[in-house]
Amino acid sequence: MSEEKKKKFKMPNSFTILFIITIVIAILTWIIPAGAYDVTEDGNFIAGTYHTVEQSAQGIWDVLAAPFIGMIGNDLTDGAIEVSLFILTIGGFLNVVTQTGAIDAGISSIIRNNRDNMTKLIWVLMLIFCLGGSTYGMAEETIPFYTLLIPIMVAAGFDALVGVATVLVGSGMGVLASTVNPFATGIASSMAGIGLGEGILPRVIFFIVMYLIGGFFVTSYAKKVKKDDANSYLTQEKLASDREEFQVNENLEGMTGKQKVVITLFFLTFIIMILGLIPWSELNPNWTFFESIHESMMNAGWLGNLIGTSLLPFGQWYLTEITILFFLMSIVIAIVYGTGEEDYVNQFIAGANDMLSVALICAVARGIQVIMNDGQITATVLSWGENALSGLSSGFFIVLTYLFYIPMSFLIPSTSGLAAATMGIMAPLGQFAGVAEHLVITAFQAASGLLNLVTPTSGVVMGALAIAKVDLGTWWKFMAKLLAATAVASIILLVIFALLGIG
Repeated sequence: MSEEKKKKFKMPNSFTILFIITIVIAILTWIIPAGAYDVTEDGNFIAGTYHTVEQSAQGIWDVLAAPFIGMIGNDLTDGAIEVSLFILTIGGFLNVVTQTGAIDAGISSIIRNNRDNMTKLIWVLMLIFCLGGSTYGMAEETIPFYTLLIPIMVAAGFDALVGVATVLVGSGMGVLASTVNPFATGIASSMAGIGLGEGILPRVIFFIVMYLIGGFFVTSYAKKVKKDDANSYLTQEKLASDREEFQVNENLEGMTGKQKVVITLFFLTFIIMILGLIPWSELNPNWTFFESIHESMMNAGWLGNLIGTSLLPFGQWYLTEITILFFLMSIVIAIVYGTGEEDYVNQFIAGANDMLSVALICAVARGIQVIMNDGQITATVLSWGENALSGLSSGFFIVLTYLFYIPMSFLIPSTSGLAAATMGIMAPLGQFAGVAEHLVITAFQAASGLLNLVTPTSGVVMGALAIAKVDLGTWWKFMAKLLAATAVASIILLVIFALLGIG
């Protein structure tokens, strides 16, 4: 009788993992006491006002409903619909561009011209993403870059993880070391009652150190994979499949005139997106150039009405505006290239369809927050931290603050949401321990950014992995050493800043 082969353990699908986490959080709503803080008119917690409330345990129906509420939102949790629509539109836009052949020709040119300098290219790209993360919290906006860079990295002899890491680690390390990010540093500074510029020196030092750690990690791994496929965390089957799918013909002829215009419009779209997203006037009150132009156009009578009065000036854009931008530019590119109406519609729908699983996974991830918020246990966990961190020395306080924010970042993956929810509590606690408010903010950003590199509650992480067709377990294994190095470096820097009083 032949022996049956034991089945190897296979990591569950990302959707399954998220649903299991949702169930676990729902169980915790039966165990952890429900609680709440009094809030301001803006919905921010008021320190010292925690009180228990009636238990709001989440049941089977609540768990089943969580992903759907996660998509549309409710009174306590914003829906993921904006992110999902953005992803679908990006898919449509990219497919319209891809069908022109401009991207293939461009990738071929990049590989041909940088064959011996791909790691240098990774350093440059990671710096760009890192700056985006540090200055304006670049996160969801990175989604289109995965579909662009993964084929480049695979075709250059690396693997899909290198493509994901170049973007995700790059932007993530930037958010982790936010310098003037209004959605993290800005909100946290406001809640702590200090100016955005306070603590800029330690944050800049943090940025430099984290960029170097991230860049060294990704380029070192890329070199190992290029030298020997056995060094990849991906299976040989996955590597072979990717290299077949993303095979690039380096002998393609140069781009045609129309393709050059398409690729110019392609990159112009991203430039416009970045200009629209950076909050210029919040970074500097005198940077009102775009607002002045917008006001002039809107006050120009028929011109303002023709453009559309709902158009916001650069600096005030977010997901809705950049979604419209990508839709508009897909139409412009189709017209310029001469794509017919029926072909354009079919291409756009096919591209959106390719991104459907990515769009859906964002809603499932948001469902975890729905259970947390509806179960009313977030405030209780915050209160535990408030009590545990009071009365400590500066060194111990800053380390425990960092450790406290790691699980809190899982419960509230939004940096702006976590800053608004906790900084009014944590900053005053820091004063009692002799730790400056700005250093508490740095600790919060470092811990939140660390977890958001790997947390399954992040739509960006899960979306990026879905695009690369890489499972979460593989990503965790890949990131383990980087997370450890980043955590150790963060704690060392924070303790030095706290003991020396660097500000």
